[in-house]
Amino acid sequence: MVFSSDPQPQASPLLLKYLRERLGLSDNALQLGQRQVEIEQAPLPVVLWSFGLLNLAQYQEVLDWTSDQE
Repeated sequence: MVFSSDPQPQASPLLLKYLRERLGLSDNALQLGQRQVEIEQAPLPVVLWSFGLLNLAQYQEVLDWTSDQE
């Protein structure tokens, strides 16, 4: 588990859409991730990776996509 002392914002609808459509994550996987985000106060991509729902290459792809969105 990853714990942060700072509250994490909810994942944006665009990120959820990207994870669902580009990486093929199911709604159940995303719901699990979002519940864990609230518990651990960690970013969604970190939680998904720590649960094995993203491999390292996919995790990096999400980070790259996120930085392109800023």
